[in-house]
Amino acid sequence: MNSSIATNTTPSLDGLLRDVIDNGASDLHLSVGSAPIIRVNGSLIRTSYPPLTKDECQTLIFTMLNNEQRRTLEQNWELDFAYGLKGIGRFRVNVYREKGNYATAIRTINSTTPSLEVLNLPDVCRELCHRTKGLILVTGPTGSGKSTTLAAMIDYINESKSEHILTIEDPVEFVHRSKKSVVHQRELGSDTKSFANALKSALREDPDVILLGELRDLETMSLAISAAETGHVVFGTLHTSSAMQTVDRIVDAFPAGQQQQIRVQLSSSLVAVMSQVLLPKTNEFKEVKGRTLAQEIMVVTPAIANLVREGKTAQIYSSIQTGAEMGMTTMENSLFRLITSNQITFEDAMRKTTRPDELKRLLGQR
Repeated sequence: MNSSIATNTTPSLDGLLRDVIDNGASDLHLSVGSAPIIRVNGSLIRTSYPPLTKDECQTLIFTMLNNEQRRTLEQNWELDFAYGLKGIGRFRVNVYREKGNYATAIRTINSTTPSLEVLNLPDVCRELCHRTKGLILVTGPTGSGKSTTLAAMIDYINESKSEHILTIEDPVEFVHRSKKSVVHQRELGSDTKSFANALKSALREDPDVILLGELRDLETMSLAISAAETGHVVFGTLHTSSAMQTVDRIVDAFPAGQQQQIRVQLSSSLVAVMSQVLLPKTNEFKEVKGRTLAQEIMVVTPAIANLVREGKTAQIYSSIQTGAEMGMTTMENSLFRLITSNQITFEDAMRKTTRPDELKRLLGQR
């Protein structure tokens, strides 16, 4: 741990964010009555700064806000935005109320967009980037690297194809410069008032590729499916843990009378679902050396499309198990490979799997 973390002085925002970067932390948490807390390799670490007073915490938070953002926060009691500090880095910030006080979670954003190769993503991710229409979803819990995976895929399209790429994000995380493609990035709150409004407008802006930061409500889901049906590639995220759960979450968001029609639309528009988690990466001595990615990948085949259409999502897992030639893999197979290559521990894998018996079966355990 960097020595600058261990101090009893009142922290400055610049100093805290520099500590985050210097210690390779992914997140910083500030709240009243607690010392600043950072997350390193998935674990929370309490710094040795004194607990923050109400005034200290609010000062640190308000240092990041302009007047308009302050007004929005005071009105809504929560706020998402991106924050950059010259010479230090860029951050995704969420400010919220907690026990009547303001608190914040600050996440680091890589200054450069990682490539598919750097992330060690499978070849199927590159193949999906060459699709000309359809819905491609990257799902997983908060902090599972969804934005990073999508950024790498968008960057690959940007470098290899002549397309119009339009992103709608809250906030913009990775900044993409136009390369072979033309890229326009819109941020919720500063460039548009809602995902749904921006997506409606996007369909009149001649996009080939649309990136939605999150499918967070029924209207956005409906518009995204329609856009995917009408000749656009639509990338998006959901906080779901598997392909089966992703399909169910989308269908269940609609009123009962519309669900069968949504199943039909989804069966023809959905291209792939990649559900992922990040786990502590260990070496042969079981020392934590960063984090590594495990993914469940479903590529929609005619058989899977039929399961979606008929509401037989419980059978999707079996189709993924037999779809290796299409680049598909279950989460348990991904975890199995990481365990047997000594990249993660069995205990960490068991904490992430939703099918522990299947993982044990693959490992030859009962």
